[in-house]
Amino acid sequence: MRWWRGWGGGPLAVSGFRLLVVGQFASMVGDYCYAVALPWLVLGGHGGTALLGTVLACYGIARVATIPLGGILADRYGGRRIMLGADAVRALAVGALAAVSATGEPTLLQLAPLAVVLGAGSGLFLPASYTLLPALLPTEQLGRGNALSSMANQFGGVLGPSLGGVLVALWGSTPALAVDACSFLLSAAVLLGLRPRKADRPTENTPAAEPDGPGFTDVLRRGRLLHVVMVVALVCNLAFTGTMEVALPDWAHGSLGAADYGILLTVLSIGALAGSAIAAKASTVQQPGRLFALLAVAMGIGLAGVPYAGGAIGAGVCIAVYSVASGWQNIVVVTMLQTWTPARLLGRVMSMVMLAVTGTFPISVAAAGLIVHRIGPAPFFPVAGLTIALTVALALTQPAFRRHRHGETFGGPTTTVATE
Repeated sequence: MRWWRGWGGGPLAVSGFRLLVVGQFASMVGDYCYAVALPWLVLGGHGGTALLGTVLACYGIARVATIPLGGILADRYGGRRIMLGADAVRALAVGALAAVSATGEPTLLQLAPLAVVLGAGSGLFLPASYTLLPALLPTEQLGRGNALSSMANQFGGVLGPSLGGVLVALWGSTPALAVDACSFLLSAAVLLGLRPRKADRPTENTPAAEPDGPGFTDVLRRGRLLHVVMVVALVCNLAFTGTMEVALPDWAHGSLGAADYGILLTVLSIGALAGSAIAAKASTVQQPGRLFALLAVAMGIGLAGVPYAGGAIGAGVCIAVYSVASGWQNIVVVTMLQTWTPARLLGRVMSMVMLAVTGTFPISVAAAGLIVHRIGPAPFFPVAGLTIALTVALALTQPAFRRHRHGETFGGPTTTVATE
């Protein structure tokens, strides 16, 4: 028996899943090469931080604006097709950016349109990516499949920045951007060669597409589980993003140093990887809402203790507790939604959740900046940790979340829905 059958519980024995993991890993390595190369390319010229901020804003706005469209298109045409198209377009855009980098100092007129294309590609890709695993794996293997997929992304997140840094340091931004373009091409080639075990979108002959089945409006109006998950995602990401992007660097700048801050960010990535590994090895939980809540309490405690745990080592331990619990929790909630949502609506449902997760970024960092300015960075951590714990505690008061069992679907005989 091959090692992946025992360790992975089955997903890695599926050839299509193994190909997908390879493609995701390569794409994530390329993304981080891009994340290093772009700032050095822009800041190396005369544009400075103003140009960099404008380019990033173009990317972010296009990404948020196209997430709902990505869900709609994935449900209509299939997630694999949308992912394939998004990767092909992004490969061309990054290739053009590499050419701009090689020819001289870039201008806003050159960078902004490419940033919009890349952001739009990411927005289309994200919700579509959550529809593919259910087409590759049986339901009982979906949780471990999500965990292993997440681990591939996190490994890429650990290796990618180092590779990008070396390439930029030795040869400038152009080779790092070329690596990113090639990674998109590799991901597209993998998607082109995938043959899902079942259709990644329903056809007219499948029960999910029958006229009397629930529609997207039904899920939005009556799907109490989705309501609870979206509120939790919204509030928790408001608390987490402001903490990591504003409070943590401000606290580290005043109490630790740049090297320790870099170590804490590395711990954050490694902890998330460990959380995904635990999820991959863990047995399927029959009541995932309760596990989700337990992990949220651990996240809140870990986050609250960061500035009060006795310096860099204690802060690292607290961040490790937070990130391990967070990595595991992400797998729990994604699997919960993938099994609960009717297949033909999964792209649109996940696009709503992605909007709740990514759309809070500007609000979170702006609010955190004002609060940290008034009360200082250290008190912000327990406030954020308590917010996360209380939000999930309130979620447990909702029967649809608390009593949800693995495998229940919206509109099924045991599904709890909101009252009209």
